[in-house]
Amino acid sequence: MPSPLYHIALSFLLRTRLREALRLIEHYGSAEEAWRHLDEPGMAEALDHARRELEWINAHDIRVWTLADSDYPYRLRQCPDRPLLLYGKGNISPSDGHIVSIVGTRKPTEYGKELTSRLVRELHERLDSLTVVSGGAYGIDIAAHRAAISLGVPTVFIPAHGLDRIYPYVHRRDVVASLANGGLLTEFPSGTEPLAQNFLQRNRIIAGLADAVVVVESREHGGSLVTARMAVDYDRELFAFPGRPDDLSSQGCNGLIRDHKAQLVNTADDLVAAMNWTTRTTRPQPVQTQLIGLMDELTPRQQLLLQKLQEAEDGLHINLLVMETGLSYSDVSSDLVMLELQGLVRSLPGGIYRFVR
Repeated sequence: MPSPLYHIALSFLLRTRLREALRLIEHYGSAEEAWRHLDEPGMAEALDHARRELEWINAHDIRVWTLADSDYPYRLRQCPDRPLLLYGKGNISPSDGHIVSIVGTRKPTEYGKELTSRLVRELHERLDSLTVVSGGAYGIDIAAHRAAISLGVPTVFIPAHGLDRIYPYVHRRDVVASLANGGLLTEFPSGTEPLAQNFLQRNRIIAGLADAVVVVESREHGGSLVTARMAVDYDRELFAFPGRPDDLSSQGCNGLIRDHKAQLVNTADDLVAAMNWTTRTTRPQPVQTQLIGLMDELTPRQQLLLQKLQEAEDGLHINLLVMETGLSYSDVSSDLVMLELQGLVRSLPGGIYRFVR
């Protein structure tokens, strides 16, 4: 695995110019080559800072994912403002299974907290693989994390600071409990404080990392609505629990549903059905009898894509298909359309494709 040194250095040097850094890496083919072609003030200091950060990472058993790594979270990879790199602590598999981000107000009602716990419990009962993502804040965030921890469900905290601290500190026990089956994931290096702008920036990771984003309770204006907007921008499926018209804690959710930005959910079954996910009790249907004959009519590319989808019971994201096959995005996209027209593949919300069994 290549060293993340130059990704870290670029994140320090171009911390306010993320998209420029992404374009440079894409243009030159690697972070190191991009660095060698730069001529900017502060490069020596940024590289020294990156070396110290790398020493800190190695000393504290921090995992780093960069855009050069094949296991960089594939859902995030498709986002135009994806992080240059991610720092992780714990036992995190940020691309595996069904990932649901749950967000909401920091001042929830008891009903909102119960909705959160029930949603996590019901999803766990229905899905073979579930990871719950949230921001670790007061309210709905920590309710989602605690529900997951109590059930042994992997849960990932997305903090707005570096991994040398925990904020809020009162959630330290919850964070520690998550490390064996989940943990912390952030783009911020050590020493980064939980400033207001960082919370807005980290929200895009909460949205981009997930297959589905659920808003449980939200006032008319709040951070969870920022995450909701990002989910829509990233083409993620957005869901919201409705509330009574006069409930201040549900005005944001009701607005998302009213404006057709979020799908209304009352239970986990609503979400599972909308996502077309396979549940523990779903019996796979027999493979189409005409498949053998059709395979002879498919191009080698289409046969390769179909083989990959046959091996993945829950389907694969189009970006993951691109990575696993080595084909171009445009080729994969056009071939998936042809396979779907032949009834061999079904497109699901969020860019997922599944073999029709």
